[in-house]
Amino acid sequence: MSLNVSKLSKSYPTRTSPLTVLRDLSFELERGQAVVIMGPSGSGKSTLLHILGTLDTPTSGSVLLAGKDPFTLPERELADFRNRNIGFVFQDHHLLPQCSVLENVLIPTLVNRNGRENSELWALQLLARVGLSDRLDHRPFELSGGERQRVAVARALIQHPTLLLADEPTGNLDRRSAQAVGSLLLDLHRQEQTMLVVVTHSAELAHLFDRRMEMVDGALHLSSSNP
Repeated sequence: MSLNVSKLSKSYPTRTSPLTVLRDLSFELERGQAVVIMGPSGSGKSTLLHILGTLDTPTSGSVLLAGKDPFTLPERELADFRNRNIGFVFQDHHLLPQCSVLENVLIPTLVNRNGRENSELWALQLLARVGLSDRLDHRPFELSGGERQRVAVARALIQHPTLLLADEPTGNLDRRSAQAVGSLLLDLHRQEQTMLVVVTHSAELAHLFDRRMEMVDGALHLSSSNP
């Protein structure tokens, strides 16, 4: 299993000339590897993550996930591919307020025709691992910010994704909660052997990663690696 990004570019049309956000990005990730990408607002970090997650399309270049180019798939097949292979954790948890913690985690599985019982068992296991076994029936408004983001992490893993993407996952949290969620995200990534890509402004979160890159003017540069 691998993620292969080759000469990826993204431009948007304007009234004068195209606005280039990403410029010839290339990198690879293997199963079990993780990378954090830093950079100022507007540098293209979130655009890159949205393309990796098939929520946006590149202007040129290619993305191969497990040997498949998702952008060649018809719309319904692409949605199914995304649901089965990619997990998302956003800055805002995007939990449904009318649903319980357990129901929120199970939402990505609702398109499955089979395996409902196994999904519920896995959801319970994930919620135990993120420390929320005593919050199963709670609604999001009854949780702290850190607890809501832990629910979002569990939801992102419910389909056993190949690729886990996180966009400023600790951006709305206080320092203590941010440290806990960042460590939890990496621990679960290692346990599940996903490929993990995180974009963040947080130097503290970035320091938890062995592989760090920086987005500058739409291009990726190796930042540093921990010894």
